[in-house]
Amino acid sequence: MEEKKPTMDDLIYESHVRMERQGIGSPEMTIKALSFMDNINTISKVADLACGTGGQTMVIAQNIAGNIVGLDIYPEFIEAFNNNAKKLNLHERVSGIVGSMENLPFQREEFDLIWCEGAIDGIGFEKGLIHWNGFLKKNGYIVVTCPSWITNEKIAEVENFWFNAGGQLDSIEHNISVMLKIGYSFIAAFTLPEECWTETYFIPREKADKDLLEKFPSDEALQAYVEGNKYEEDLYSKYKQHYGYVFYIGKKYK
Repeated sequence: MEEKKPTMDDLIYESHVRMERQGIGSPEMTIKALSFMDNINTISKVADLACGTGGQTMVIAQNIAGNIVGLDIYPEFIEAFNNNAKKLNLHERVSGIVGSMENLPFQREEFDLIWCEGAIDGIGFEKGLIHWNGFLKKNGYIVVTCPSWITNEKIAEVENFWFNAGGQLDSIEHNISVMLKIGYSFIAAFTLPEECWTETYFIPREKADKDLLEKFPSDEALQAYVEGNKYEEDLYSKYKQHYGYVFYIGKKYK
């Protein structure tokens, strides 16, 4: 019987589901972002968009007392998310649902905090912040990470990579101006350190890719997928002084 070849969704799932995080970041940086918020004990309802299996969500839950809903388009991630919440005894106030961050299934002005690490560039920084604004209470917080230029030099090879991946890099100053225009007051922005790319994302993903290649040694789509991942790592190593993921923290005032 011929072995079923994995689809692209299969590859994304298989190479990420057993990782602690599905994107660039770290528990320390999640906690640092939380530290910029005043009266954190009053945050009663949180949405973590594109939550993956909940690596950052569980950190948030361990540092606030409110209820958290995680949302992701991959049902397998949400299944793992809910299992992780149970393992950490957080399931009574942390739950995951399948859904799209482009069409949120929530009530207007429902949340005190909307969080999104590593995904807003997939729909556009401005588009995401406009759409999600309606689901925040007045004085609610928005916290996102987005790949951004951190120097004035824009590298064409880097721009092409992110464009082909469905994203776009802008300067930190530009993104802050977008937040202000939409109706957020600016609280803070800081760049994630190199180890958030390497130690907590690239290295675990390399291991997952190696395991996949052993499982499907002759699959051309998988080989191309793994080569693409390696190219992303090489690109970052070459140009990391020019771009990175940046935490943006704002507060809704209108």
